Amino acid sequence: MEERTPQYRAKHPRSVLAGPYGHPFHPLLVTIPIGTWTASIIFDIIAFAAEDPTPYVVAARILILIGIIGAALAAVVGFLDYTQLVKGTAAHRTATIHMALNLGVTALFIVNALIRFSADDDEVSVFGFILSLLGLAVLGASGWLGGKLAYHYGVRVAEEKTQAEGFR
Repeated sequence: MEERTPQYRAKHPRSVLAGPYGHPFHPLLVTIPIGTWTASIIFDIIAFAAEDPTPYVVAARILILIGIIGAALAAVVGFLDYTQLVKGTAAHRTATIHMALNLGVTALFIVNALIRFSADDDEVSVFGFILSLLGLAVLGASGWLGGKLAYHYGVRVAEEKTQAEGFR
């Protein structure tokens, strides 16, 4: 693949911070907010049913905070990948929407955390729970776009010549 093409550029890291060729860090780091925010919902559900919801309420709050930190890390390396995309392309437009949705979800979970940290530990914040469900739904849509970037457009995926080595 010619080094000056948009496809070549999108497959190669801007910096070592984004991960080496064929092994981007962004997909690895997004598992932190996805996992912790999903787990926080599960803890909320358990807390709704528990006789003593306090440990589950506290755990959900901490998981949301860990997810925010993970989202910030994923955003940094994701932005490095984003800067490799040529403006005006379908991949760049898709990545812009993906990024905007993720920033919105992260802002929503920051608000969620603030609400939860200002609430008592003895009951689940219903508003916080609703924000978590909404955030996870939007995150799912954004994840679908992230999958489109990788699996349809091949952003940060090794070139077909490199991929063919696995089938020899």
